[in-house]
Amino acid sequence: MSWSNAYIGLPHVALGRERRGCDCWGLVRLVYREQLGIALPAYTPEGICALEEGEIEALIGAATSDGAWEPVAEPAPFDVLIYRRGGYRSHIGLKVDARFMLHSPETGSALADVTGPRWRSRFEGAWRYRGQA
Repeated sequence: MSWSNAYIGLPHVALGRERRGCDCWGLVRLVYREQLGIALPAYTPEGICALEEGEIEALIGAATSDGAWEPVAEPAPFDVLIYRRGGYRSHIGLKVDARFMLHSPETGSALADVTGPRWRSRFEGAWRYRGQA
């Protein structure tokens, strides 16, 4: 059984950071804490609107440029995958295996096939946390 099965069906909550509800970054934080023992920052600055794609893109840009993350050409399990949504780099998921990512759409956390055209065409890059074993 994959580690990802324990996270399927969690409710989507804007700026949520726990099992009772999380957004895409909250899901990454939760998995990293529970599966890898790594505490990632919350990235929930005061006044941010989870519906503002541009604000989310700015947060992703800041997070990937702070030195804690490195881009990777060949994503591995637990790497963060970044996707365009509405013209912005504003959605992330976690690499599960060669075919799937775990992410938190508005319908709740789920696996998505990243090999299909919907996700493949919106893929912006993969990032690995430098503290990851």
